[in-house]
Formats: sequence, structure tokens, C-alpha cells
Amino acid sequence: MSALEMNRQAERRRVTRETEVFVRLDLDAGPQTASGSISTAVPFLDHLLTGMARHGRFALTISATGDLEIDDHHTVEDVGLTIGQTLLAALGERRGIARFGYAYAPMDEALARAVVDISGRPSLVYETDSINIPERVGRFDTQLIEEFWQAFVTEARLTLHLDILRGRNAHHLFEALFKAVGLSLATAMRVADVGGDAPSTKGLLG
Repeated sequence: MSALEMNRQAERRRVTRETEVFVRLDLDAGPQTASGSISTAVPFLDHLLTGMARHGRFALTISATGDLEIDDHHTVEDVGLTIGQTLLAALGERRGIARFGYAYAPMDEALARAVVDISGRPSLVYETDSINIPERVGRFDTQLIEEFWQAFVTEARLTLHLDILRGRNAHHLFEALFKAVGLSLATAMRVADVGGDAPSTKGLLG
């Protein structure tokens, strides 16, 4: 059975009093059709997610509305949660996947690293201590980047280590980071053993 025949697609909707988020994922869309229609009403987040999907070689469709009159926090967090839920569903039993992936991505003077384990256990390490990151990119609060990734790993049930290694321009720093995550996910989600078992000595992930 090919990866395409595995039908690694899913969609999820999250509705609260603060936000409404719809996400659709196709993990095997390939480089020609990757990315998709992404509209979160937070333009900088749209930009980052478009780069992640493109370099992750998956189709990501998002439609989100939220209480932006308060701030972007609820929307950014709930988009992360819903993408995580959708990824978990699309991966299914995760049989035969490579499971581990890592990537470095530069963006001009900036360099970021992402290391992922589709482990079934949510854990985030987010390291930016060596970099002086501005509080905002345009109107976007950069503290929300960590909130997004925490929400994502919680629902996707994966381990993710993120390091911003160097750089000065905040836009470049985060664009490099999201591209690195896309690249590392592309490696980890790859079907390395068609028809194989879950890649774990325990016989299951989680």
C-alpha cells in the first residue's frame, strides 16, 4: 500500500465562546499542492503557517475567527490546538512512519533548529534564551509563538525541541523556525516501512 492509499487526511473544527477554528490536513499532498488556504485573521501567523506547510509538503487549510478585539492570544492558541488535533487524526495508527525528524533552516542572518519525535507523548522544549527577541513583529505579540507550539504539541501528542540559534530580525527568526518545523515533520511523517508496525520497541506509540 502506498502512502497515498493510506489516505492520511483529516479535518477538525473547534468552537468556543472565544474562537471558531476549522482545519483540514492532507499529509501526502506533495510539494506541488502543499500549503493551502490559510486564514486565521492574524496575518503574521498565516505567513508562518504557509511556510511550514509548504516545506512540510502537506496541504493545510485553516479558517479561523476569534475575539481579536481583546488580543490575538485565544486565536493563536486555538489554531495550534486544532492543527494538533487534526495532525493526530491524520497520522492514524502511525504504522511504518519514520517517527523522528530534525532540520535546520536559515533565513538570511537567522538560523533555527527543530527536532521532532512523533512519540505519542506531548513535550515541548522552546529555547530562545541566547537571542534578544523583540516583543512584537508589527502588531504580533512574539510571546504567542511559544503558546502556539505548546498548544500544538499537547494535541498532536509529539515531542518537539525548538531552538532559535542566531539572528537579529524577529521576522526572520520565526520564519526560519516554522520552516524548520515543516522540514522536520516531513521527515518524521514519511512512510519508511509500508505496512510496517508502529516504530516503537513497545509496539505502539504513546
